[in-house]
Amino acid sequence: MSRNRKKRISRHLRMSIPPREAVQEGEKAGKPEMTLMTFSGSTFSERKVPSPGELPEIPCEGETAWIDITGLHDAPFLAEAAEKFGIHPLVLEDICNTGQRAKTEDYGDYQYIVVKMVTWDEENGQIEVEQVSFVLFENLLITFQERPGDLFEPVRQRLRQGKGRLRRQGADYLTYSLLDAIVDGYFLLIEKIGDQVEAIEGELLDGPATETSAKIHELRREMIFLRKAAWPLRDAVSSLERGGRFAGSATAVYMRDLYDHVIQVIDGIETIRDILAGMLDIYLSSVSNRMNEVMKVLTIIATIFIPLTFIAGVYGMNFVFMPELEWKWAYPAVLGVMAATALWMLAFFRKKGWL
Repeated sequence: MSRNRKKRISRHLRMSIPPREAVQEGEKAGKPEMTLMTFSGSTFSERKVPSPGELPEIPCEGETAWIDITGLHDAPFLAEAAEKFGIHPLVLEDICNTGQRAKTEDYGDYQYIVVKMVTWDEENGQIEVEQVSFVLFENLLITFQERPGDLFEPVRQRLRQGKGRLRRQGADYLTYSLLDAIVDGYFLLIEKIGDQVEAIEGELLDGPATETSAKIHELRREMIFLRKAAWPLRDAVSSLERGGRFAGSATAVYMRDLYDHVIQVIDGIETIRDILAGMLDIYLSSVSNRMNEVMKVLTIIATIFIPLTFIAGVYGMNFVFMPELEWKWAYPAVLGVMAATALWMLAFFRKKGWL
């Protein structure tokens, strides 16, 4: 389903439900899955939990917990999770309504963060976007994703293997690590699109075809969509750096570095958009120049035939008393004059640089 079609469905759903009632507008996966990870500097455990009601009391003293919920279409499942952890109904509504802009909100006991995770779909050749929501408590992080498959596997591997400072830090540093993985996904996507831009540049140099214009327009649409996802992310990360649970903490400096990375992402997006705009101008100029060359050739041919048509018209008149009509060599002489006229005009055009 196209993104524009999804947006129309989302608007229709949002207008047809009462306030504060959550409805999932994104892609439906299978049964929701919930993974619980608890860790400290020396301990780590990971397991699947069938339902929120079966979650143990978490986190234990000295531990940090990460609950990852995949699949947002099961309203009772999400409502049970929200009730268990005291998540506000408006937050649950934002979690389920997957058309949110990247933002962060402080609810006192927890911080709510929503961002867009982007990946490149090799099969369809377009950007795939997924909304990821974070609910950050003191030593607990809950993430909500639309479907299986994400960019968080390197973070999970670091937790499992106990590498780096991730296990020794709290839930705020875990949140930073996941956000950093999402931002790294933007870099990978920009690199992928950059390779496509280079390929199109080669086509422009070799001689653009009709398909070249379609490729440029498609990439421009993708970059506009990517820009709409990245710009709100900048404001969200900036707010996290200045306030909320990250202000004054040891993680604040990492959030500042993350903000710099988001700025680099935006700069990369703007650079590619400018390149694509220039490539479109080059394509239009190339097409216009090729059309001008064709029109020049046709004009020269038409110009050459003007005097030839005049001569043929004169001798095509049915007058009896035309001196050349009874001359034996009249016909080849007229053809010779016409040929000489055409050759002279060709030589004149070449001398003028029109050919």
